[in-house]
Amino acid sequence: MRNLQFADVTLRMTGARPEGAPSFKEKIEIAKLLDRLAVPVIETPPITDAQVDALVIKTIANLAETAAVSVPVGLSEEGVARAWEAVKGAKHPRLQVIVPTSPVQMEYGCHKKPPMVLEMIAALVTACRARCAEVEFVADDATRAEPAFLRRAIAAAAAAGASVITLCDAAGASLPEEFAAFFSAVRAEVPEAAGCAWGVQCSDGLKMALACAVAAVRAGADEVKVTADGGDCPALDALSQIVRSRGDACGVYSDLRITELQRAVSQIRWMTEPGRSASSPFDGNRAAAAPAGGELGAHDDRESVGRAVRQLGYDLSEEDMAKVYEAFVKIAEKKTVSPKELDVIVASNALQVPPSYQLQSYLINSGNVITPIAHLKLEREGETLQGICAGDGPIDAAFLAIEQAVGHHYELDDYQIQAVTEGREAMGAALIRLRSGGKLYSGQGISTDVIGASIQAYLNALNKIVYEEM
Repeated sequence: MRNLQFADVTLRMTGARPEGAPSFKEKIEIAKLLDRLAVPVIETPPITDAQVDALVIKTIANLAETAAVSVPVGLSEEGVARAWEAVKGAKHPRLQVIVPTSPVQMEYGCHKKPPMVLEMIAALVTACRARCAEVEFVADDATRAEPAFLRRAIAAAAAAGASVITLCDAAGASLPEEFAAFFSAVRAEVPEAAGCAWGVQCSDGLKMALACAVAAVRAGADEVKVTADGGDCPALDALSQIVRSRGDACGVYSDLRITELQRAVSQIRWMTEPGRSASSPFDGNRAAAAPAGGELGAHDDRESVGRAVRQLGYDLSEEDMAKVYEAFVKIAEKKTVSPKELDVIVASNALQVPPSYQLQSYLINSGNVITPIAHLKLEREGETLQGICAGDGPIDAAFLAIEQAVGHHYELDDYQIQAVTEGREAMGAALIRLRSGGKLYSGQGISTDVIGASIQAYLNALNKIVYEEM
């Protein structure tokens, strides 16, 4: 019985969407859920934005406990260096070389003739292998490749050090028995790759991706690309159910945590659903889970606290880290500090700046029979700015009005609110985390009015962004 490896491509596929892609925080949450399920491989999107994408991958690499983190390197050796720099902190890093192998894809995808493509494959895999022990070569559009060229491409990748060879049916036009025969023939005719693991990626053009994947597994495939969000590849939950029920007939088993699978898959599908909220850009983050990490105590030193702060997504200067640690020590002498409390400590102590934007007034109209509308007035350098916006709720409307006034949209990474005192006049504390240029900025606000506290927190984070970008 072979242990079938699932390589989840949810992040890689959703990251390529022109719109409706998961936010930074949602990508991290998806990776956490997959790692908790013991999915063997988590594939990330390629690095297109050097700051933001690299930060996403670094964060996933640091939090993945059991899963290998696989990063596509693109078609240049510079891409190999960027990908490795982002993923090298993972416990199980993998670099992924995806190269088109069909005549059409080679001509229009990488603008190279077959001999040059073979040279590129060898060069990319060699550069990856010099840095990383695990390298995957993906023969994209393999089912439409010239058979002789495909075998030479795989042989070149194996000779250069690839440890995983994946055949991709990009067209999704194969029947199960055809794809199994294709997979078996290629595997048998490339003796140079005899020591490699073999994987498949089946597209759902004929709605038969799952059947083709099962046929390939029965033919000896060691790894299958799956998706948790019901995309173009076989569904993670569907294939795992087949392995669980009929794995003996396929000669495979899986170590996935089945008891948690359905709940996790439902969460991921909710986070990756396109157009989840047509009226608000903030909807995707309000329900997101709390940052990862355990509680800290008085025994934790500055290095441990700094590591926890980085896991929350912050990149603090030495001066700000010293302020955060000093505040942490005072609290840790009395109680343990949770990740949410550490978030508040960072918001209250790091990057304290003079306010560029100050709140003059706000008016919120809300009720159960009207659309919430916010009217805010801000002041900057003696000039009054105002915004009027409708939203999903009063706080959502207030945030949109601030953005209208300042003329810029920032990604809302997290929003939290909690009571800090008791009784009818209880004080509410709001915590906001905004992302700009790949960096995280947090703000805090406290008031008996939770809307007022939320506006204060947003402006506090906004002023930090403006101060650093001036």
